[in-house]
Amino acid sequence: MKRIITVFLALIPCITAISQNTFQQKFNNLTPYSLDKIPSEKGDWLLGNVKANAAIFKSENGKDLIITNSLISREFRMQPYFACFSFRNLVTSKEMLRAIQPEAQIEIDGIKYNIGGVKGQFEYGYMRHDWLEKFTADADAFQLTDFKIQDIQPRFSWKHSRWVLNRQWPPKGKEAIFYFTAPNKNLYNVVVEVHYEMYDNIPLISKWISVENNSNKDIRINTFKNEILSCVEEEAVVGGDGQLATPHINVQSDYSFGDMTSKYADHTTYWLPDSLYTSQVNYNLQTPCLLESKPPIGPDYRLRTHEKFDAFHTYEMMYDSYDKERCGLAERKMYRILAPWSSENPIFLHLTSTKPEIVKEAVDQCAATGFEMIILSFGSGLNMEDTTETNIQKIKTLVDYAHSKGIEMGGYSLFSSRSIDEQNDVINPKTGKRGGAIFGNAPCLGSEWGLAYLQKLKTFITKTGFDLLEHDGPYPGDICASTLHPGHEGMYDSQWKQWWLSVSFYRWLQAKGVYVNAPDWYFLNGTNKIAMGYRETDWSLPRDRQIILERQNIYDGTWNKTPSMGWTFVPLTQYHGGGEAATIEPLSEHLKEYEAHLVQNFGGGAQACYRGPRLFDTQATEALVKSKVRWYKKYRAILNSDIIHLRRADGRDYDGIMHVNPQLEERGFVMLYNPLDKPIKRIIKLPLYYTGLKTVAKIREKESAVKEYKLNRDYSAEVSVTIPAHDYTWLVIE
Repeated sequence: MKRIITVFLALIPCITAISQNTFQQKFNNLTPYSLDKIPSEKGDWLLGNVKANAAIFKSENGKDLIITNSLISREFRMQPYFACFSFRNLVTSKEMLRAIQPEAQIEIDGIKYNIGGVKGQFEYGYMRHDWLEKFTADADAFQLTDFKIQDIQPRFSWKHSRWVLNRQWPPKGKEAIFYFTAPNKNLYNVVVEVHYEMYDNIPLISKWISVENNSNKDIRINTFKNEILSCVEEEAVVGGDGQLATPHINVQSDYSFGDMTSKYADHTTYWLPDSLYTSQVNYNLQTPCLLESKPPIGPDYRLRTHEKFDAFHTYEMMYDSYDKERCGLAERKMYRILAPWSSENPIFLHLTSTKPEIVKEAVDQCAATGFEMIILSFGSGLNMEDTTETNIQKIKTLVDYAHSKGIEMGGYSLFSSRSIDEQNDVINPKTGKRGGAIFGNAPCLGSEWGLAYLQKLKTFITKTGFDLLEHDGPYPGDICASTLHPGHEGMYDSQWKQWWLSVSFYRWLQAKGVYVNAPDWYFLNGTNKIAMGYRETDWSLPRDRQIILERQNIYDGTWNKTPSMGWTFVPLTQYHGGGEAATIEPLSEHLKEYEAHLVQNFGGGAQACYRGPRLFDTQATEALVKSKVRWYKKYRAILNSDIIHLRRADGRDYDGIMHVNPQLEERGFVMLYNPLDKPIKRIIKLPLYYTGLKTVAKIREKESAVKEYKLNRDYSAEVSVTIPAHDYTWLVIE
């Protein structure tokens, strides 16, 4: 970086002769390419039958740089200014941009600076290619001085040692880094990097900025915008202010917290009106077609001399359809690529005791039945904040015993949903006192207690050999106005600093191979699993109602999550009340309900928190658990694959889901359930397009003989099934 700064120091605001020669030579060495001459390839990227590798080219006119994977493309004018003028969906031929915006924006020491961009635009509703010759550089903006191309690098380490559907890390693709220097001497030797990553085989790109301070003074990054795009509007409506649809593109970031879904955990995506777009149809100029990706507050980050600041990553994925299932499949593939650890899916028992005799019996039962992990649950007596030698040794002995039987073990810790004291709790910016946090009173992760809490968990996990952390109440986004906490300076940097403490901890866990359950959307920074989606008090309802509701949870929770990304729940013992009618214990007396839970969770590819002191109480119960675990492991790969939603459980007729994976021998796996008091016979239309089969499907019910079905023109097959009362059946598609 110092070499780059030295070489291009004189570039304010344009490239010097020496740097121009170096820059031009590097640019000239790129392979020329024309997006207009892309050969049309038959296939579907969601089926994996199209080669779509990311690459970076120069345009035929020698002025533009192109990043593309044949599914999407992004084009940049490199000289005499730097600007992104095209962002295209090559599957649909749709251009997303109608005008040029700065590459990014940053506020340093109270002054806002654009990164790249142009002057002279006269129309914001559309743009002709020849207009690029009329625009000029923004002399007040940071100016491009160099660029670099490399393979995508891992954002952090991932040690995978258990079953996982996808092991590819880092993702395959290309990264382009553009270096910009300041337009004035106030920021002498401050360099802003704009990073782009484009991924193979998916219409997805990520973008973020970095700031390196090689000056002789500290600077403060008040705020920034990773991305600013003038997008083509989704709707052109005269009225309808406040109700217009936003452009059909998936935008999110890894600066996410405070919810169990990507949509509501997203705090950085803003669709705003564009006041410069005066030719829009909307009379009040309120069409939400200006995208800004930025933090909601701060980060107000003090960047010390010779240090580097990295922003969060903004992810942009093009949809090529409005079909809900296809859009969901695209999002699920995105997470398999960006967070492959989320495809780990161990079978675990939520153990309610730390008494050595109970733990050892549970370990033996897990080993006997094929369960793979034990979580020492809330209420078990586990205290990970107690790092005394006595407590450490007690738990380590249990972990060692579990490991001797081939069972992983971890435990539960609560962070944010509690209060510590006045010195360490979040301070409400409105009152200057405790109270008013997302969960009422909550500790600040940047307080003395919060910093010590993280260190205690690291110590406990390291010394005991824990394989899992169930982190309840991870940092939810609280803003803290304290100026006395050592982990942040005040309210404006408190959210950023607490988020960074949290994600640094999860990344540390992944580097050690520790599995992480956490009820917030931290997948892109190292967590493995989140709630499938449920109301906790539902598990105090009668057993028969729990079974139907659980199938609804799996059905609803897998539109935007893969099966392995969500946990469900089975109250072997009482949970939130409900008494005997709500629990499975005594297990041998409720084998039918126990089987229903095992089958629909395993059949959905979802692991449940089986919460109780044991997995079986009789030989019959043990045989049941063993048989269902063997069944699941036989079909584990396809059962962890994407779900096509057939019919949601409503208690009135059959319900079902279908797993699909065109890369496996078992292309599909169908689960069908009958909630009624009588047997039913149904002809089920199976949409088999996403199995990759084109003409014929070989389908068998359970382990019976295979039957061949000729596919209809819409790639469907109609299968007749009979399902007994309050029972299930399943189909394998090859």
